[in-house]
Amino acid sequence: MATPTSSSSARQACSELAHTLNVDFASRRLAEALDERDPLKPLRSEFLIPPRKSYVPDTSNPDTPSIYLCGNSLGLQPAGLRTLVNEELDAWGALGVQGHFRHPHNRDWVTIDDHVVAESAKIVGADSSEVAIMNSLTANLHFLMVSFYRPTSTRFKILMEAKAFPSDFYAIESQVRFHGYDPADAIIEVAPREGEHILRTEDITDIIARRGDTIALVMFSGIQYYTGQFFELEAITAAAKAKNCVVGFDLAHAVGNVPLSLSAWDVDFACWCTYKYLNAGPGGIGGAYVNKRYANAELPRMSGWWGTDPATKFQMDNIFRPIPGANSFRVSNPNVLATASLLGSLNVFAKTSMNALRTKSQLLTGYLEALLLDLGPNSGFKILTPSDPAQRGCQLSLLFDEGLMMPVFENLERNAVIVDERKPDVIRVAPTPLYNTFVDVWTFVNVLTEAIGVARSAAGSAGVCQDAEQGLMTS
Repeated sequence: MATPTSSSSARQACSELAHTLNVDFASRRLAEALDERDPLKPLRSEFLIPPRKSYVPDTSNPDTPSIYLCGNSLGLQPAGLRTLVNEELDAWGALGVQGHFRHPHNRDWVTIDDHVVAESAKIVGADSSEVAIMNSLTANLHFLMVSFYRPTSTRFKILMEAKAFPSDFYAIESQVRFHGYDPADAIIEVAPREGEHILRTEDITDIIARRGDTIALVMFSGIQYYTGQFFELEAITAAAKAKNCVVGFDLAHAVGNVPLSLSAWDVDFACWCTYKYLNAGPGGIGGAYVNKRYANAELPRMSGWWGTDPATKFQMDNIFRPIPGANSFRVSNPNVLATASLLGSLNVFAKTSMNALRTKSQLLTGYLEALLLDLGPNSGFKILTPSDPAQRGCQLSLLFDEGLMMPVFENLERNAVIVDERKPDVIRVAPTPLYNTFVDVWTFVNVLTEAIGVARSAAGSAGVCQDAEQGLMTS
């Protein structure tokens, strides 16, 4: 099937298959047929899908896989990861410190992060020299802002989205204060227009065009964590460059989810976590990108031993000789177990491509959207995420009617359907193309429909009881 270029084309592709098979669009048989035609279906076996019994103790099918649609919060464990981590534990037990230079599996700890750089660079669209695997997401954001947020008396503002993930706001606010500025004056927050949930690209670029001479840094997320909006990073970067602003992106929800071209877009820096779509485990090691234009630049930085030339590192002469490229930003040796975990996932990514994942993702998410829209205007929720596949990844955010979200969420979990809630009224659903299936999506929609009915019935019963009680009190 061709890559959908609009929501309607995903529906059309699925509808054509349903017509060919002479089955209903909402039937399980269509979902099964879509899975049968999915070239990435074998990759699902590369992951450990949590069983129903993990969430539903009293079940007649305890070992049946759950419906896990929460990769936007924590990706699933790659099946090959345990072997890699155990190999590191075995090397440590057998060799002690010599594991740094005599690793039995040719992953000397002194250069272990070299094994995860090339595939990471492919995923973000960069040269290997532009990528470093180090620290964690917000730590990397701080380290990079030390180098790239260089305010002056006339250009000191930072442009960001109004509803950025709180950690980004904390980092930006603290950096602004560190330089002696008032965040209320130095931070420009772009909000959606009144009555809208999605930021319009023209509103972002318009602010840059009008106020760019005062903006030192344009700092956005790649995909908005709450709404699932995929920002037009190339257009934002071009607008910022036209006003000589530095550009940085937090790619936590974009990396491994959508194709990125950081080098081609001429982004200055970016950082990301690896525990969502990159499946490296809770608290996984972070990643950073620094444009090759800065490979040998004398930037202010927070330096450490792991960023100096490895050829002279052990001379212990206290002379910092930065490694050309992103590796100069490393400060300490990477966590070996966390790096091995990331390698376990990247070994799966190496079996496909971001373009292939994007093709499936757009069809899978488009199929989900079509099933949800077919529930009608009285479904109890509306979709916040853009309907244009080019403006979203694999996440759809559902905004529920008042008081409905938590009962629905709890009902989903009781049925071993794992999604993510954001109080007070949003559920985020992320069918991840590496391991989710069309049957997963079909099952979710059917359980969701039942959960909404149960929640509404319970609310109605509560209302009747409340009215009866009130009547007794006043009779």
